[in-house]
Amino acid sequence: MDWIEQFLFPQDKFLGVEWHVWKVVGWLGNLTFFSRFLVQWYATEKQRRVVVPTAFWWLSLVGAGLLFSYALFYKRDSVFIFAYAFTWIPYVRNLVIHHRTAAAAGCPQCGEPCASAANYCSACGVALHPPNPRSGA
Repeated sequence: MDWIEQFLFPQDKFLGVEWHVWKVVGWLGNLTFFSRFLVQWYATEKQRRVVVPTAFWWLSLVGAGLLFSYALFYKRDSVFIFAYAFTWIPYVRNLVIHHRTAAAAGCPQCGEPCASAANYCSACGVALHPPNPRSGA
């Protein structure tokens, strides 16, 4: 078990890294930013088509914010700061667009976009609007 301790805690540092608050913020940013890849991959595999779920944009925004904070307050490296200074703009824009279009007609069964006047989904055939009991349908 001595070799495990030497591997995990060389020079009395976990994985050889000197840990402090900003190092944790930086690693949380990296993990959050990486996790968006897994979310997008899962959503695409589940629907069998390329999908970018809302969670992808939220993870992008949080990850970029954490990495920007790490760069600005800890590293103080102008290249690193500039790399994350403006990445939030398309993430926020995509979240706004998603919010605006969330109410647009989409199939509740398969998620395919449907024409607003459509009664049935062209992809899976499910009824898009419940029948109106007053119309006799």
